[in-house]
Amino acid sequence: MDYNIIERSNKVIVKDMNDFNPKHIFECGQAFRWQIEEDRSYTIVHNGKILNVKKEGEDVVFSNTNILDFYDIWYDYFDLGRDYSRIKDELSKDPVLKEAIKFGEGIRILNQDPFETTISFIISANNQIPRIKRSIELISQNYGKFIGLYNGKKYFSFPSPNILAEAKEEELEKNCRVGYRAKYIINTSNMINNKKVDLDKLFKISTEEAKETLMQLPGVGPKVSSCILLFSLNKSDAFPVDVWVKRVMEHFYLKENIMNEKIAMYAKEKFGSLAGFAQQYLFYYARELGIGRKSNKGNMSI
Repeated sequence: MDYNIIERSNKVIVKDMNDFNPKHIFECGQAFRWQIEEDRSYTIVHNGKILNVKKEGEDVVFSNTNILDFYDIWYDYFDLGRDYSRIKDELSKDPVLKEAIKFGEGIRILNQDPFETTISFIISANNQIPRIKRSIELISQNYGKFIGLYNGKKYFSFPSPNILAEAKEEELEKNCRVGYRAKYIINTSNMINNKKVDLDKLFKISTEEAKETLMQLPGVGPKVSSCILLFSLNKSDAFPVDVWVKRVMEHFYLKENIMNEKIAMYAKEKFGSLAGFAQQYLFYYARELGIGRKSNKGNMSI
């Protein structure tokens, strides 16, 4: 993709950038390590770096970075090499997705760190977004490394598998507020650290093979494994089914109560290799509008 890029005093500005809205990207359920600033920009941590992102008119401003890091880290993280206009055109042939895409037109699927994503979505199971965010932040503060300050706030890296594998269950449960998930986090970290499950190898095998491998990890079931596949392993045909996706699929497509696995199979047949993108547009659409049930958005489970 060709972009008109300007570097200016610790900022990278991408002019007239289509298919990119920070609110849509960070609030569509795929990531948890973001902070909304007073100016409605978003501050995130990835790969040991702190970045602030803001939409200004038609431009996107990436602050606290330089052109080298933009291309080495953030270009891949934000999936900037992919043509989202083409994806949206294809998916918009479906009338429901056409409306969903209008609502979340700036969504992009992030390429996140596989280990952090695995632990994050173990924490996310039967949990609410504010609590998920808090637990991940506490894990980073207690077990990660200090990166630096931005806008008066301290930021920490997410710990590596060997660090969390050695954590004490009681301390993790108490200090990071992860509850019963503490044992899952420690045992999963141990398996990944010992290469019983090698996350790097999952990029090279099929989605179904990778899913079966991930489900060997404690606390990783069908929904969590699909999230890991889609949000960190570049498996764009993965279709996670949570409460919101189940409701929107049953409401618009299936017209009946049906098992999650059958919903995922239906979506893969219908949307093919673009199923993961369809899932994100549908998830954001259903959750923000409360399709299927009225709810308090601030405390939504995912």
